[in-house]
Amino acid sequence: MASEQGSAGRKSAGRKVVVIGAGIGGLTAGALLAHRGYNVMMLDQAIVPGGCASTFKRKGFTFDVGATQVAGLESGGIHHRIFSELNIALPDATFCDPACAVYLPGETQPINVWRDPEQWKAERQRQFPGSEPFWQLLADLFHRSWAFQMRDPVLPPRNIWDLWQLTKALRPATLLTVPHTFSTVGDALQGYGLERDRRLKTFLDLQLKLYSQVDANETALLYAATALGVSQQPHGLFHLQGSMQVLSDRLVKSLERDGGTLLMRHTVERIHTQDNRPTGVTVRNQNGETWLEPADQVVANVTVQDLVRLLGEDAPQGYGRRVEKLPPASGAFVIYLGVERSAIPENCPPHLQFLYDYDGPIGENNSLFVSVSHPGDGRAPDGQATIIASSFTDVKAWQQGDYDAMKQQYAEAAIARLGQFFNLNSDTVIYQEAATPQTFQRYTARDQGIVGGIGQRIPTFGPFGFANRTPVDHLWLVGDSTHPGEGTAGVSYSALTVVRQIEASKK
Repeated sequence: MASEQGSAGRKSAGRKVVVIGAGIGGLTAGALLAHRGYNVMMLDQAIVPGGCASTFKRKGFTFDVGATQVAGLESGGIHHRIFSELNIALPDATFCDPACAVYLPGETQPINVWRDPEQWKAERQRQFPGSEPFWQLLADLFHRSWAFQMRDPVLPPRNIWDLWQLTKALRPATLLTVPHTFSTVGDALQGYGLERDRRLKTFLDLQLKLYSQVDANETALLYAATALGVSQQPHGLFHLQGSMQVLSDRLVKSLERDGGTLLMRHTVERIHTQDNRPTGVTVRNQNGETWLEPADQVVANVTVQDLVRLLGEDAPQGYGRRVEKLPPASGAFVIYLGVERSAIPENCPPHLQFLYDYDGPIGENNSLFVSVSHPGDGRAPDGQATIIASSFTDVKAWQQGDYDAMKQQYAEAAIARLGQFFNLNSDTVIYQEAATPQTFQRYTARDQGIVGGIGQRIPTFGPFGFANRTPVDHLWLVGDSTHPGEGTAGVSYSALTVVRQIEASKK
């Protein structure tokens, strides 16, 4: 009680911070700032908090909207660190082991990404003979990069304080990663003579598309090393008990406990600035009423495209041009199924990935990423289960033609594909629903319904990406448009970085 009173007592001296967007990045930033004594108001246009890591319920089933797994719950992990500071309990969770079972075209046995490093080493040596030097390079880069990341560098740096945090995080071992800064995974494969190994290249393309939004030829090698290494001990991917919603629910409780305010179904229509600093935001509630909410600092948990839109004519020209030049981002088509447990094969892993045709794209139902609920995990009634299958898709295609016919066609194709592994028929399928980029745009307000942030290419990852510190003073960007990218762990790290930067700006 004393700590709560102390926090509330500091509010009068704290400056007003408006947080736009109650996704995990915004909730984390808002909860940390409220806990550190700031006057926080958080606004989100959706019905429930969590953004792409929220859930919805249908006929007794609980479906995770987008994100279905979590990293960073282990001791020292980003969620563990943040929840410890906020003095709230981590949600119950189990390790995903394997983290993913990947099925390549025409194969009935998967490539299992095991959590145990030795078990995973044996698996990849069996699956991809002659590739171990490549995997050892990834492992070396991961350990050096992870040690660097855990010292909380600010990437990319935008002022002296940022640069000092980056410098403090450097060690001699970190410098060994520098020669690989401008390399892609495709470059590394070529260096080891593996560029023609179709199975290896396809496996990497599938996995990297999930984490970096682009394939092996385009993904920055240093980013890939971390994305592919984090699923092994002592780290790992976790399946939450209940649903992904428990993560945001606990952050909301922390925010409100420490005096912060969360207003759902409130849309921010504009960020106003004067003398290159935010002065407030225009807010519209569900009744259509609008007002100007003053702010000394604004934290935007939005895509970088939406940030430019919210700034309007106040957007710095160079910043806007850079955003305009970004390659097109992907959307997602998602099918949500509530089924009888008998539809699920025995010993089914929690996460699977399928590619159906080597010559087809990664996406558009030629590949599916599938999440399956566990018995007793709170997502389905006894004897039943949920299946969530997603596929990357072109957002522009959903803005043209017959939308309803296209949605029906995609749904039928996805269920037919899933029926090759699961026992799906009129007796086992209880509930069915689908989401498209337009669905995600409506419920998350992300530009065109894009998912997963900015592709982790050389020009847009880490030291070359979009900074949390925008060109507008005291306007901050959190979420998957910034370092270190997508996922609840990534956006939480970006939120922690912004909180540290705001704190430093007081001094």
